[in-house]
Amino acid sequence: MQIRDATDADVSALTAIYAHHVLHGTGTFEVAPPDEAEMARRLARIRDRGWAWLVADAEDGTLLGFAFYTQFRDLAGYAHCAENAIYVRDDVRGQGVGKALVQALLDRAEAAGFRQMLAVIGDADNVGSIGLHVSLGFRQTGVLKSVGLKFGAWVDVVLMQKTLGEGDRSLPG
Repeated sequence: MQIRDATDADVSALTAIYAHHVLHGTGTFEVAPPDEAEMARRLARIRDRGWAWLVADAEDGTLLGFAFYTQFRDLAGYAHCAENAIYVRDDVRGQGVGKALVQALLDRAEAAGFRQMLAVIGDADNVGSIGLHVSLGFRQTGVLKSVGLKFGAWVDVVLMQKTLGEGDRSLPG
């Protein structure tokens, strides 16, 4: 498996992977999958801001999953706090793809000057994502009860956080 930056050539595969999660999972609260043009816009926005959107390729070059980070909120006071998102093909879940992607995101975010990484995990029953983040040193900081509505049911959100680099031990230079 190879982790690399996403390119425009990946948009079709990104769209297909994400569509599966939109249609069948509660990790995202979108209810209609975005088309390729919208996914291309999202990828361009992240790259234009200097943030990371990474993909994992199998040895045969097929895309196994993707992950990206953005600034937590688009306000100056959040300039050092990132939020990650990760989506892996359903047929390769539990095989280390997600962990490799998130670890690479953590490294990139820290190198970019971020001091905290948040995971905002849809569905308190998403033990795979929660466990993945715990294995990389995230700690649960809260649960937002019944904030999402998907598939006719209320869904919780689990908040997790990991300190990067100096964290809050110093102010950014």
